[in-house]
Amino acid sequence: MKTKAAVTRDWGEPMTIEELELEDPKAGEVLVKVAHTGFCHSDLSAWKGIYGLDVLPLVLGHETAGVVQAVGEGVTNLKPGDHVVSCWQAPCGTCENCVSGNTHICDNLLPSLGSGKLPSDGTARFRTKDGEVVNHALYVSGFSEYIVSPAVASVKVPDELPMDQACLLGCAVGTGWGAVHRSAGVQAGESVAVWGMGGIGLNIIQGARLAGADPIIAVDLEGSKEEIARKMGATHFINSSEQDPVPIIREELTGGLGVHWVFEAIGDPGAYLQSFFVLKNGGKMMAVGIPSCEDMVMLPFYAIPFQGNQIIGVLYGNLRHQIDIPRLANMVLKGQINLKDMITKHLSLDQVNDVINAMENREIVGRWVFDF
Repeated sequence: MKTKAAVTRDWGEPMTIEELELEDPKAGEVLVKVAHTGFCHSDLSAWKGIYGLDVLPLVLGHETAGVVQAVGEGVTNLKPGDHVVSCWQAPCGTCENCVSGNTHICDNLLPSLGSGKLPSDGTARFRTKDGEVVNHALYVSGFSEYIVSPAVASVKVPDELPMDQACLLGCAVGTGWGAVHRSAGVQAGESVAVWGMGGIGLNIIQGARLAGADPIIAVDLEGSKEEIARKMGATHFINSSEQDPVPIIREELTGGLGVHWVFEAIGDPGAYLQSFFVLKNGGKMMAVGIPSCEDMVMLPFYAIPFQGNQIIGVLYGNLRHQIDIPRLANMVLKGQINLKDMITKHLSLDQVNDVINAMENREIVGRWVFDF
């Protein structure tokens, strides 16, 4: 079948809107008509080529919700008409990490995650009219009208959940909530600071609010993010382009002690360094943001043994997607998670390069979502 998609052909160059051929789903796969896809900062980073992948051309986009159109051989958990969130987690289910409950770091998933191919047979489903292979991004490729993705990475959600909100469960909400509840296990009354008020950072704030954390301190370079950060649950906001957040957090907000938990949701070396210095003795830094493969950070490692600090890597919020996403969907329907205010703009796929420019210029507040 034919599908319109935004194709990245050269790193850092404008995406091109193209008509591609999409093959039918193979065994263990589903065909999904995309309803909405969010634009994540990871899409921007991937488009710039900072992850060192060799997968051009490809279709980006990984925060997607849609309706199942067809299923491949052996798929029994989904049927045509189901509303699904498409995830970038397709665990094998049999390796040591999977059977231990750590599906987000599946031993067989990570090596193929950046391959541009689907895990069922190691090939791609997109072709140009001339037969050129176009690769997938993170098993999803949500910047396309139709997608084929692994059934294990597709999660059924209630039909009554608005699909523009549902798409956010696949990355921003799942990663942010998971970082707090799955990775960290924040307890009521513990202090939290979050660097970066993008989609994931805002949902870390929401997760901290749901956990009963206090204070919940939001840090961002843009003062325009304060209103939405407070809507999500931040008790304090620091514009780090105007003030040094380290002394404010350590001295003014925590009485010289520092915070129990820091979440770095940018992947920026400067933010990593700043956030480490606000930890209290025994405090933990959750490294959620994904930096460039070339970034290095120099940290004072005396603090690790002498202060009992820890740095913990977080991939996809340690999410157990087939369990957690339906739970999160119900929390949205009950009003416990606020996604209506997260979405600040709807766009068409033809505007994808405008969104890239807006994100590079730090003009996006909340989440911008493509409508199909």
